[in-house]
Amino acid sequence: MTVAAAVAAAAVGALALPAAAAGQPAARPHDRAVVISDVQYDSPGRDDRSNWSLNKEWVDVTNTSRRAVNLDGWTLSDEAGHTYTFRHFRLDGRSTVRVHTGVGRDRYSDVFQDRRNYVWNNDRDTATLRNDDGRFIDDASWGYRDRDRDDRDHRGGHRR
Repeated sequence: MTVAAAVAAAAVGALALPAAAAGQPAARPHDRAVVISDVQYDSPGRDDRSNWSLNKEWVDVTNTSRRAVNLDGWTLSDEAGHTYTFRHFRLDGRSTVRVHTGVGRDRYSDVFQDRRNYVWNNDRDTATLRNDDGRFIDDASWGYRDRDRDDRDHRGGHRR
């Protein structure tokens, strides 16, 4: 082994040590394949709290891998702490589930939080996805133009 290779290996080991030392479990490979792919935080039309309007507010969660992922116990939450927990849900490979705010019947491509009030703020908010261990997976934010964030548009918002 060359000196450069030994130094590189030591550097990689040193970088990996703090996460293990902090007692954080390593991210499962499929966790990184699940992302928040789109957000509709401002339902079209008047915000009249009708179920139609509530269900036009949604977050898309996409599995970019080929393998199915068990989302049982995963959570999707906003900055105010409104939290939706996936129950007995398996997301097939290369597929998306839309998480609606209002009331409805869960299907393979749509699930419902069964709320009677809006969750996502129109001016600014962050949708955060965590796995069943509470580990951060992904987030999408909007309305924070003054923060140091990547401005990839998500229905008028952006993601970091």
